[in-house]
Amino acid sequence: MYKMKNNYNNFFKTSDNEQIFYTTNFPPGTVSKDVLVFNYGLVCSNYHWGSQIEFFDRLGYYILLHDYRGHYSSSGADDIAKISLTQITEDMDELFSFLELESMILLGHSLGVNICLEYAKTHQEKIKQMILISGTIIPIYNIMMDTHLTGVLEPVFQSLITNFSKPFRLFWKYGGWSPLFRKGIGEGGFNMNQVSDEFIETYLNKLSQLGPELFIQLLNQMHRHDILAFIDQIKIPSLIIGGNIDKVIPNFNQKLLHSKLEDSELYTVHAGSHVPQVDFINATNERIKIFLESTQPT
Repeated sequence: MYKMKNNYNNFFKTSDNEQIFYTTNFPPGTVSKDVLVFNYGLVCSNYHWGSQIEFFDRLGYYILLHDYRGHYSSSGADDIAKISLTQITEDMDELFSFLELESMILLGHSLGVNICLEYAKTHQEKIKQMILISGTIIPIYNIMMDTHLTGVLEPVFQSLITNFSKPFRLFWKYGGWSPLFRKGIGEGGFNMNQVSDEFIETYLNKLSQLGPELFIQLLNQMHRHDILAFIDQIKIPSLIIGGNIDKVIPNFNQKLLHSKLEDSELYTVHAGSHVPQVDFINATNERIKIFLESTQPT
């Protein structure tokens, strides 16, 4: 698990009385600028950012971690329909205001890219830089697993939840213990020559804490995200990172995002999967570091 030298854990109450869990490596109220804000992927967690959190904490960067509503220590899981990209970014903005943050550096992976871009759509004056990894601005059912046929996932999942609720939920909760299931997930989403079976097992066990309804809700949010219509209005310096063997969101999506996002750089990780920040930790960390330093005052 990731470790920071200092951890200040607390809850923030939103305007609609939900509790959002957050962690900083600085006493709240003492820092206002250039805070790294990590945003994880679809039914993922900050575990996917562990090596980046430790690396940039050691370098002295200010860090803010948060759980989206309905995720892990945050409340809101009883109202799945309200867990949307818009609501998550509204929660973030309220949290930033509560912490008196004036400028942030947003990092997003997969769904986290949609969250970063959605926040930038209405609050780009508060963002200094963005690091966007393995995301898509195309509706995800059109490109996921390099096919347009993944739209059948929603009705299939809905049918399993409705008609086979108990066995499906048991599998969702305990599937991470199955070596065969771990192997399938690993080969689909990771570079298995770089990522340990233990990492995948931990990821799946964390995923099991979040229900399948949340997965469907946020997958649909990614599919319906209208950010492509606004992307040319975003002028934030951005580093786009993708793995060239990403099977979940094929790498041409990173090239497209680079072509549409005016002030952006593209870094392709050779043999990188959907999680290049996990496959090739050192190379990814160093490239992000170079990007962050490139806009620092001399």
